[in-house]
Amino acid sequence: MQISDLPYPDPGVPDARSGPRFLLWLGRGQLGGQLKSLCWGVLHFTGVAALPYAVGLGVDAVVDREPNGLLLVGVLLLVTGVAISVGDAMLHRTAVTNWITAAARVQQLLARKTAELGSALTRRVAAGEVVAVSTGDVEKIGWFVEAVSRFLAAVFSVVLVCVGLLFYAPELGVVVAIGVPVIALASLPLLPRATRRADVQREKAGKATELASDTVAGLRVLRGIGGEELFLGRYREASQEVRKAAVRSARMWALISAIQVVLPGALMITVVWYGATLVSDGRIAVGELVAAFSAVATLLYQLRHFQEIAMAYSFSRPSAQRAARVLSLSRTDAAAERPARTDPVTAPAAGGDLYDPRTGLLAPTGRFTAVVCGDPDLAGRLAERLGGHPMDGDPASDAGSGSGAGAEAGTGSGADAAAPAGAPSVLLGGVALDELELDTARSLVLVQDKDPVLLSGTLRELFDVPASGAVESAAALDAAQCADVLDALLQSAPDGVEDPMDARITERGRSLSGGQRQRLALARSLVTDPEVLVLDEPTSAVDSHTEARIADGIAALRAGRTTVVLASSPLLLDRADRVVLIDGGTVAAVGTHRELLRREPRYRAVVTRETDEEQRLGGLELTELTEALTEIEESA
Repeated sequence: MQISDLPYPDPGVPDARSGPRFLLWLGRGQLGGQLKSLCWGVLHFTGVAALPYAVGLGVDAVVDREPNGLLLVGVLLLVTGVAISVGDAMLHRTAVTNWITAAARVQQLLARKTAELGSALTRRVAAGEVVAVSTGDVEKIGWFVEAVSRFLAAVFSVVLVCVGLLFYAPELGVVVAIGVPVIALASLPLLPRATRRADVQREKAGKATELASDTVAGLRVLRGIGGEELFLGRYREASQEVRKAAVRSARMWALISAIQVVLPGALMITVVWYGATLVSDGRIAVGELVAAFSAVATLLYQLRHFQEIAMAYSFSRPSAQRAARVLSLSRTDAAAERPARTDPVTAPAAGGDLYDPRTGLLAPTGRFTAVVCGDPDLAGRLAERLGGHPMDGDPASDAGSGSGAGAEAGTGSGADAAAPAGAPSVLLGGVALDELELDTARSLVLVQDKDPVLLSGTLRELFDVPASGAVESAAALDAAQCADVLDALLQSAPDGVEDPMDARITERGRSLSGGQRQRLALARSLVTDPEVLVLDEPTSAVDSHTEARIADGIAALRAGRTTVVLASSPLLLDRADRVVLIDGGTVAAVGTHRELLRREPRYRAVVTRETDEEQRLGGLELTELTEALTEIEESA
């Protein structure tokens, strides 16, 4: 794999059981690149290792006054120089290629996993950790992959030097052969402590990044409540903790570096002292002493790669662990425990009901169904489940499905009976969505979560999404009440832009307010015109007047199409054809908004935000008031 071949057609299926296993999997996927890098590294380091022997031969030729020997040494030095230069250049090229291709593979895997999990990712992994994995961790993993081939080539050259000295100058060769392993292994006892300190530093850095991300995301709110200084103080404290942890980690690595300098220096002094004694006794020639000294001096270059691989592994192991944790996430449900189907599953025919066996929720075809949950987090997870791909630990499965209370009351359909434990995922027209291809399921059921993301680009590009073509952008924008948004985009657009569809949206729509972003996202969802549209709190950031108009717009534009809205706003609920109350993870009541206000205290408590005491004292008065309003409307 070359850089020009990126991206990978298929990054593969990673071994995400642990960080070391993930690194091993990456290495196996780059055997060809690692082998090339190793060969060039061997050429480079062999040239470096041969240089001291050439110098020793040259000294002996000068002492012995042998012109032919000097000529031979000159040729040997030329060949050695070419080997060092070419090997170094190609080693750097292939090693960096390994780094970039490994990082690209990891980034593709993360991007694929992000697309698979969608908004579920940040609910299961902290935002700061996701940022750290996607940026710094990818670089550290690539660093280790790059360093492996250089380290192996350095090991080969170190062994070559030691063996060569044993034959060239046995007395000095023994000293070097004993000293080099001691130098290489001296830092090993310190590596666990250095790794722990580095882990603490990265953990604190991740928390600081998460705090900074949360602060930036909520800056508009913080300014409104005067909380900027409070969060700024928290970030200062977190950054100081990171600084202290970084200093502690740097001290340990500095100690390891000092050992890598002091011990080789001690070995050089020993070689020179012992070699000078041997020369004075006439046991070795001067050239042999010079060769041995030069060999030990050049070994410092190779031994630095021993320290580099130790640092690279200690930094990349937790990075790989975090990446493996993200890559191991999956959407699972009871269907995963069933035998895999061998026959292809065809998409359901148009016009089928959407039914969730675990909660008993039924959304009839062509109807506007509103769902009320007392727990906003449960509503978000239910919205994901209605898309056909729930996450691990879906609380719906823990809500006691199998109880008769989970069925929708008064529907008169046997399909509305609560499903037993281990029931299949959501059914559309009797077909389990989790058995369909992901693209097919997404084309049938579109889920818009409560915090949609707007990518940078023009408004026209934002609406360039797979759609049925039945809904025009203008109609969707009108239904979502985006007139003021279009005006704001046109005012901020550069001169010459006359069509608001050509106005640019900044990254994540940060130039827009929360309500404006929410309405644009709603319009984008309406343009797609899916068979089933699931909206999670689509009007939570707009005022009540706008919310009422949006509710009318959704009802009119989605007439005859299945629409499910998870909300607790009376304005939205009153426009729905039917309202379903989810309590304890199962369906508790079904009816219209006004019917449930009159007869269902639990529904009234959620919609009106009543406390238990207020519910006890004011329930009767609210019922009487609702009935009076109904009579007035009927008479009008």
